[in-house]
Amino acid sequence: MSELRIDIESLTEAYASGVQPTEVVETVFARLRAANDPGIFIHLADKQDLLRQAKELGTFDPALRPLWGVPFAVKDNIDVAGMPTTAACPSFAYAPGEDATVVALLKGAGALVVGKTNLDQFAAGLAGVRTPYPIPKNAIDPSLVPGGSSSGSAIATARGIVSFALGTDTAGSGRIPAGLNNIVGLKPTVGALSSRGVVPACRTLDCVSIFALTVDDAYRVFSVAAKHDPLDPYSRAVPTTPLIERPPAPRVGIPAKADRRFFGDVAMEAGFDASLVEIEALGCRLVEIPFKDFYRTAELLYEGPWIAERYAAIGDFLETHQDAMHPVTRSIIGAARSLTAADAFKGLYALQTLRARLAPVIASVDVICVPTAPTHFTMAALEEEPIATNSQLGAYTNFVNLLDLCGIATPCGTLSNGLPMSVTLLAAAESDGKLAALAADLHATSKATLGATGWRQRPRPSAPVQASDGLVRC
Repeated sequence: MSELRIDIESLTEAYASGVQPTEVVETVFARLRAANDPGIFIHLADKQDLLRQAKELGTFDPALRPLWGVPFAVKDNIDVAGMPTTAACPSFAYAPGEDATVVALLKGAGALVVGKTNLDQFAAGLAGVRTPYPIPKNAIDPSLVPGGSSSGSAIATARGIVSFALGTDTAGSGRIPAGLNNIVGLKPTVGALSSRGVVPACRTLDCVSIFALTVDDAYRVFSVAAKHDPLDPYSRAVPTTPLIERPPAPRVGIPAKADRRFFGDVAMEAGFDASLVEIEALGCRLVEIPFKDFYRTAELLYEGPWIAERYAAIGDFLETHQDAMHPVTRSIIGAARSLTAADAFKGLYALQTLRARLAPVIASVDVICVPTAPTHFTMAALEEEPIATNSQLGAYTNFVNLLDLCGIATPCGTLSNGLPMSVTLLAAAESDGKLAALAADLHATSKATLGATGWRQRPRPSAPVQASDGLVRC
């Protein structure tokens, strides 16, 4: 199998030196065979057709097409023309006539779709196991849950099969699997990436997310895909500033010590403390903030009326195809039948109250840093408690879209037990560039290897820091 690195920066250099995209396609399929994991993809592109697309890319011009020849995977609730969309439910499958907006933009930049990846059915879950297909294997340790719902996308990226992958994120599906597989998970501002052509989970909260091996790669993809879509009523124009500077001595809010939740995982708790030391070393000022209202907000997503929004998306299918649905997914979404319009308004009132209470807390800091996941669960533990463990995985993720925050899950090295440590940086909507700049520096400081590839991070020039007097200092 080729040792060719296919993080985007390395791949761009390889193309400039004469490597052909057809060689990359061969590498992709060789790595997929070597992974020996039938749960990663639900549908694969025809290899000969992908080789043909690679040959037809034309002249290498990364300025004109910044993702020229870059292979990527797409979560199978996002439309790709010529490939079925199943949302991990074969009876739901349909053949889209056109690409989702985000896929079309990436193809237009020269990227090549390798296939459609596995997920928790209808994107309902954070563990990555609620699928009728084989469960994808965690790329770091197959005894652990892979993370979901974007499980296949994260693992394809972590194994170096593709350069990046698209997921979706409503409750943490673009961050949890990133954290559990030692890769970057960029969850943009809601609406920054069009969700037209995406099977909805919660239409008002859904995000298309990006998995990559490095922050720079994730942000490069974001910069291509973050375009306002006039045909998507939830689309919004979000600036994509270059990653050249981060704010001076940013105030980084962290959960108050007494409010932190690790569910007995002392290694993860120690890993979070070590990550905070690294953040301080970057010149950040740590500020403890109360976190109980964040947790109360998180509880609304699955314990409040937002479950009815999931029912609104697929209720007709559920009522006519109950036996086709995963039993846990059917149970969770089916619970919405007991909810009323009055419950929906009560939920909105509760959320607005929490938003008002949390607004000054969020405004008191520049960035919030939380563990991406509170612990690593084994497959065995999940089988014993499928609902409780899934809920615990979302402790630091479920509130994010409800509060209109953007975020980026960032690897921070290895825990004492050998498992990956990851934190997520959060900030108010449209702060995507600011977050990515800090995340890139943090990832570089951690010296974490990339996913499960064993590849070391490339040297990254220190980003200049904007001083309080307006001057830029290195």
